[in-house]
Amino acid sequence: MSNLEELYKEIILDHYRTPRNRGELPPPASKTEGFNPLCGDELTVYLDVKDGVVADIKITGHGCSISQASSSLMSVAIKGKTLEEVREVLSKFKNMMTLEGDVVDLNDPANRDVLRSLGELAALQGVAKFPVRIKCATLAWNTLSQGLEEN
Repeated sequence: MSNLEELYKEIILDHYRTPRNRGELPPPASKTEGFNPLCGDELTVYLDVKDGVVADIKITGHGCSISQASSSLMSVAIKGKTLEEVREVLSKFKNMMTLEGDVVDLNDPANRDVLRSLGELAALQGVAKFPVRIKCATLAWNTLSQGLEEN
């Protein structure tokens, strides 16, 4: 395992063990629920959007380490961003997680800019190699997408 892969493993474990932005937001924040029937992961995304910016996000729920780490990473990645920026991050992440998306060679120095643009979200790229786990990693993102449509 390369140093970068080891770092990404640690990022995922850190976000699983110490999830960011956990909890609930009171109304008028929107509340969107997501569920993965294949493994039982469930979560609720609370969004407080003010003037087209994600002023706050909170997440509750339970599930595997991948789904919980992904929801934590997502919350950090979008908090404080405009809805346009959030949709851009959402698109990049979902493209990275699809089998049709470009799989970035983590060991190739030429890919530093791509990895830098994804930030810590790049830690979840390895999940794309395991199709069964993609739904775990994308549950929070699909729930966020549904919540954005309702805003």
